[in-house]
Order: sequence, then structure tokens, then C-alpha cells
Amino acid sequence: MRYTPAGLPALNLILDHSSEVLEAGQTRQVKATMKAVAFGTLAERLAKQAIGSTWNFNGFLATPRNGKHVILHIQEFQQINAIVII
Repeated sequence: MRYTPAGLPALNLILDHSSEVLEAGQTRQVKATMKAVAFGTLAERLAKQAIGSTWNFNGFLATPRNGKHVILHIQEFQQINAIVII
């Protein structure tokens, strides 16, 4: 957890995604890692969640000032009731 110069709570995250999709009639495994950020009370709530737990996130994509990558700005999240095998 960090705080913006205006005192707003901010949390930087790295999200890992994996799933299977059907593409051109074939099953394809999809994996992706993405940077994300949450602000305000949402950041405070996310900071209390267990690392490695499974969630659905909604928000918008934006490119930071340095323009090197896309960041998901989280606007809401909810836990998925799933078993995670490590």
C-alpha cells in the first residue's frame, strides 16, 4: 500500500491469468500477467485479501506516462469460488 501525494491510498498489483478457450476449433491454453492498480477504499479492501486467491476484476486499461505497458485500473472486484491447485 502506498499513498498518492494527495493522500489517496493506492495499491499496485500484478495479476496472473490462466484459462482455456476455443480458437479455430482447437482448445488453447491462455496465460497472461498484467500490472494493475486500485485507489481509495478499493485499494484498502484489496490489500486485505490473500495473495494467490482467485478474483474477477473489472476496470479500464490505460497506458502510463512512460507508455511502456498497459495497466488495468481496477474499479470493482469479486471473489471466485474456485479451487486453486498449486
